[in-house]
Amino acid sequence: VQLQASGGGLVQAGGSLRLSCAASGRDFSRYGMGWFRQAPGPDRDFVAGISKLDTIYYADSVKGRFTISRDNAKNTVYLQMNSLKPEDTAVYYCAANIRPPMTLRTSYAYWGQGTQVTVSS
Repeated sequence: VQLQASGGGLVQAGGSLRLSCAASGRDFSRYGMGWFRQAPGPDRDFVAGISKLDTIYYADSVKGRFTISRDNAKNTVYLQMNSLKPEDTAVYYCAANIRPPMTLRTSYAYWGQGTQVTVSS
């Protein structure tokens, strides 16, 4: 599976962005999909995940503000980000999940290239 993330950019605090992650291949619907983010530093943190059966998970820091969804007909997963905060600034990565739990980075095998999100105060 090859993944291509897009939709990042510069936005003011309180604003919104929608990230997209397009997947190649015919097996997209067999994978759970997740979004992670990495601010400057070594840690890549779980943001949101949606299983192949559409069970959804969020990090506590984004609950109520971010929404993950998927469109299997378009081989695409989305991350709608509302009420953005400066602390949401990071490179956002999409990834394909291969085993539980969906909240762990090591549960993902395929990664997109990342898209930068910058939230100004």
